[in-house]
Amino acid sequence: MANVNIRVDDAVKKQAEFIFSELGLSLSSATSIFYRQVVRTGGIPFELKLEPSRKKPLDLSKMTEEEVDAALQIGLDDFEAGRVYSSAQVRDEMERYFRK
Repeated sequence: MANVNIRVDDAVKKQAEFIFSELGLSLSSATSIFYRQVVRTGGIPFELKLEPSRKKPLDLSKMTEEEVDAALQIGLDDFEAGRVYSSAQVRDEMERYFRK
């Protein structure tokens, strides 16, 4: 096993760790999954682009009610379009992947 040291913004790390925790993952296992997907796909395993509404993490304390409503609508649209997965779906997919 190799050790990897990276520098990440504290707030981004905390947000990612929260999401990983909700998925039942550690930061280390999530990073390992990312590396495996890079190898499996032969590149970054997702499209890299900025969508106008997602250029930076949301800070609700600095948003107007209208901006919060718009952000919630984006999430609802993603859900209705099937662009989100439950933690159970992600866990099941990971189990299938790692059983190979």
